Formats: sequence, C-alpha cells, structure tokens
Amino acid sequence: MAEDLLLSANVVAASAVLILGLIVAWDAFWLTRQRSDIPQLGELKNGGFAWQSEGPHEVIRQWGNLASMAAMIALPWALISASNTSYWYGIAWGALLSLHIISLLIPKRYAITRTHLFADGQRYDWNRLRLARRQPARRIMLLRKGWGIFGPLPLGGAQNDLSVARSRILLALDTEGEWPQKNQKKTEEE
Repeated sequence: MAEDLLLSANVVAASAVLILGLIVAWDAFWLTRQRSDIPQLGELKNGGFAWQSEGPHEVIRQWGNLASMAAMIALPWALISASNTSYWYGIAWGALLSLHIISLLIPKRYAITRTHLFADGQRYDWNRLRLARRQPARRIMLLRKGWGIFGPLPLGGAQNDLSVARSRILLALDTEGEWPQKNQKKTEEE
C-alpha cells in the first residue's frame, strides 16, 4: 500500500512538472514572436506607436507574479518530504519556474495600432480591452473583458513612452476619436 502511495505521489509530481513545462514553453514561444510582430520602435506608419521596456520596468510590471513564483519554488519542498516524492521533481519544478521568472524579466516590446494592442507576443483586439479605473503610477493597467480578476494586462516602459502609449490607448478605445496618421501633412499637401 505504501508503494502505491509513493507511485501516485510521483505520478502527480510528474504531471505537475509536465504541465508547468508546457506552460513555460508556450510562453517562451509567444515571447520569441515579439520582434517579428513589432520590428520597429517609435512612431508607426499607420499612426500607431511601438516601444520597448527595460528589465527594471518589467520588475515593476511583474512584481506580483515574481513574488508568487518565488513562493511556488519553495512550497513544494514541504510536500515532497511529507509525501516521499522524488526530490528530482522538486528540482525540475524549481528550474522550470526559474526559467519562467527569467522570461518575465526579459525586456518586452509593445505596440498600439488603431485596431490592436501587441503585448507579450499576443495581439489583443481593442473591443476586448478596457483601461482600469485606478491606474498605477509607473505602468499602464488594462483589463481583459470577461476575465474578472484574472484579466489584468499591465504594460511597462519608460514614462515618456507610457505617456504617448496612454494617449494612443485612449484614442483606440474611443471609437469616434481621430487617429493620428504619420505624414498626414504630406498627404494633405499632395
């Protein structure tokens, strides 16, 4: 009977490590797409705006996730000893979470167009987003509609970039707003 319990604890641990590995690989895949989705920074031809954060901006943006990941690395060790699970699962779990923490801290590219927000390798339609009522001081907080408390989408970056981004977000969310076009004066003159 004790062997059955040991086997089931290891199966559960292996399943948890496998699921975490899939999540880390999925996030890594989307992060590799950010350079192809956003090849240039600054003002975009369609009137949009693209910018890049730096490591400290991502710490500010992800502080809650970083704290929970640190707790998630430490907590399984009490369960491993209590359930007599192989410690290799704890090592694999900690290594995968450490890789995920590193991916959270990598500088990210963001872009705003009239129709979409590009963030974390994903493309979000504006009709699925809204600005949070209470905005933090050093980032922009968007909320994904229908996700409840699980839907925050913070954007990081330098204050100058965030100021421009905030103004473009307000225009994109305002369906009747006038979207800026790069080289609009040249078009009017021609």
